[in-house]
Amino acid sequence: MKVLITGGAGFIGSNVAEGLLEKNYQVVIIDDLSNGKEENIPKKAKFYKIDIRDKEIQKIFKEEKPDIVIHNAAQLSVRVSVEDPMMDADINIMGGLNIINNCHIYNVSKIIFASSGGTVYGEQEYFPADEEHPARPISPYGVAKLATENYLYYFYKNYGLDYISLRYGNIYGPRQDPYGEAGVVAIFSKKILEGKNPTINGDGLQTRDYVYVRDAVDINLRAIESDFTGVVNVGTGKETNVIRLLNILKEASGKKDIEEIHGPLKDGEQRRSQLSYRMAEEMLGWKPAVSIEEGLKLTYAWFKNH
Repeated sequence: MKVLITGGAGFIGSNVAEGLLEKNYQVVIIDDLSNGKEENIPKKAKFYKIDIRDKEIQKIFKEEKPDIVIHNAAQLSVRVSVEDPMMDADINIMGGLNIINNCHIYNVSKIIFASSGGTVYGEQEYFPADEEHPARPISPYGVAKLATENYLYYFYKNYGLDYISLRYGNIYGPRQDPYGEAGVVAIFSKKILEGKNPTINGDGLQTRDYVYVRDAVDINLRAIESDFTGVVNVGTGKETNVIRLLNILKEASGKKDIEEIHGPLKDGEQRRSQLSYRMAEEMLGWKPAVSIEEGLKLTYAWFKNH
């Protein structure tokens, strides 16, 4: 079976690509390397350097005839989306629609979309949020993710294009870059390694649901094999605030002299995020396997060695 991954040179995409190759899938990667790195691309994967908005992508679909598409490529930053919502929509909505439309034209059997449980729900009304929670995003990034999910539903209903939208919590782990909502782990790790004091935005009590990247790879593998269609949260059901995150990383580093510095809260940043994984467990047989303590220790060790 052949799987095409957009954003396959990025943090999540490259980890998923490696997981697929280990299971003997054929892997084709599309990435414009604006965020991804060529050294992240597995040697056994076929690579095309191209923007997801480019009409030439149609030739790749025609040539490669993928069975499954995993759509990870995106403008990654909530804060950038607030600063430039037009650019964010161009990449994350129009680029996504280009990929989905080609899936329809070239008879792809299923598309798996990297959505965002951390942003599509907005300020949560109850915790943890399940998939029935109202979707009221408070950032253009979240709006674009939700719009893409709606396009996926349209293509499913009208053309029979199966899809699974993975509403990720904050994915972190080896190879992570400092962009996106979970980038704080990479930023803090690098600061601690340099012996510098990390800056926390606001009071540091804002929470996120952090998911280790190995668990994200696992749910992608399960999504390929599943008959389920629709949206599913990828979370741990647990909240971790920024101060606790920093303290776990400090403990992993052994650098007790690191101190927290507080700066202003950023626009578009929601207060709390916590995702139920009940649907993922029921429909895909998935649940998180790596705790925040273990995951952060593994992540810090990776940054230390790289």
